[in-house]
Amino acid sequence: MEKPLEQLLYRTRWLLAPIYLGLAFALLALIIKFFQESFHLLIDVVHMSEAKMILSLLTLIDLAMVGGLIVMVLMSGYENFVSQLDLDGEKEKLSWLGKMDSSSLKGKIAASIVAISSIHLLKVFMNVQNTDEDKIYWYVVLHLTFVGSAFAMGFLDFKAKHK
Repeated sequence: MEKPLEQLLYRTRWLLAPIYLGLAFALLALIIKFFQESFHLLIDVVHMSEAKMILSLLTLIDLAMVGGLIVMVLMSGYENFVSQLDLDGEKEKLSWLGKMDSSSLKGKIAASIVAISSIHLLKVFMNVQNTDEDKIYWYVVLHLTFVGSAFAMGFLDFKAKHK
């Protein structure tokens, strides 16, 4: 009785596969939004102020970072929780693939969230004249919360590995 139950539980990891496939579709949606933003930038670049252009570029950078985060979670999560990727003979294998356990994946996600939050905060500061002071305060508090959380997770991970 125990062996079949354990095998069934082990095989349920495949229930995560559609979620990772969904992340691939989310990446496709992000690509569409990236090119939409790029198109708007190219059309309006002559009439844009420097600050508005920088805000548009920061949006593109932000979208690129979110895309990288999606790829990292998609590939590492699949490999860590569902099945190892069979990439023998693949010339362009990502160097980090197969080397990132769930602990290091959490650290990378936390660092990515801090970087994305930094870009959002920079966008708020670039548009400070049109942003409510109370809103700026909460953006800073939220960003510092992300930074503190990432630091705490890294510290706890460091302590766990060096016991």
